[in-house]
Amino acid sequence: MGRLKPEFLERVEDFANRVVKVSLTLSSQRRPSRIIDQLIGSGTSVGANAFEADESMSRADFRKCLAITAKELAETRFWLRLIARQAWIDPKRLEPLDQECMELRKIVGTILKRTRPEGR
Repeated sequence: MGRLKPEFLERVEDFANRVVKVSLTLSSQRRPSRIIDQLIGSGTSVGANAFEADESMSRADFRKCLAITAKELAETRFWLRLIARQAWIDPKRLEPLDQECMELRKIVGTILKRTRPEGR
């Protein structure tokens, strides 16, 4: 159906790919698998839910998928910040990914505001 711009979908796909790379680095360092699993789960879910929103059959389904995308971005940001605080990966290396996470969240928030049901 194509409800979202291809550039946005490319960004979320790239974001998910970058999260996978961070997860692989953590895995090679033998960091806690629970944190790696949480990071990779939320980070890749961002892309999966955005792509699902793009193909949604209704406005309500579109909003639901994007709301999940926003939540997954928040969760991913939490894990990235935790990893930086633990200094498992140089915080400077994680800054661009954290910045992209915040920018994507702003974009998703704007889309959600623009697609509010009438009267809200």
